Amino acid sequence: MATAKGGAKQAAKKPAKAPAKKPAAKKPAAPAKKAAAPAKKAAAPAKKPAAPAKKAAAPAKKAAAKKPARKPNAAFMKPLTPSAALASIVGDKPLPRTEVVKKMWDYIKKGGLQDAVNKRMINADAKLKEVFGKAQVSMFEMTGLVGKHLK
Repeated sequence: MATAKGGAKQAAKKPAKAPAKKPAAKKPAAPAKKAAAPAKKAAAPAKKPAAPAKKAAAPAKKAAAKKPARKPNAAFMKPLTPSAALASIVGDKPLPRTEVVKKMWDYIKKGGLQDAVNKRMINADAKLKEVFGKAQVSMFEMTGLVGKHLK
């Protein structure tokens, strides 16, 4: 019986080794796999409808790529004159709203005015208090309060 078990193990090992050798032989022939894969798709009728759908998606992507670049909103890019209180922070030249907010954040970060515990809150110094009207403002309120100082 011991020999029968040993023989069974050997018989089991041989088929296991044979498939192991086949994938090893197929790995160097990678282009052959790619050529065989389309043949399988053509043979399966269920996959044929999927192929035209993929082709339809490709032209849609090309159409999306041909779209012109998004233009900025003219309302945001219109230069606005800051009030005297805001001019002490961002300067007195007319600036687009986006640049005003950017300069406000530069001032806040330079002065370390962002609250250490809750980063969404801004602690106003003397100049910012004139613009905000209170000692502490959330970053979401800031843009609305700054907008009141632009003409």
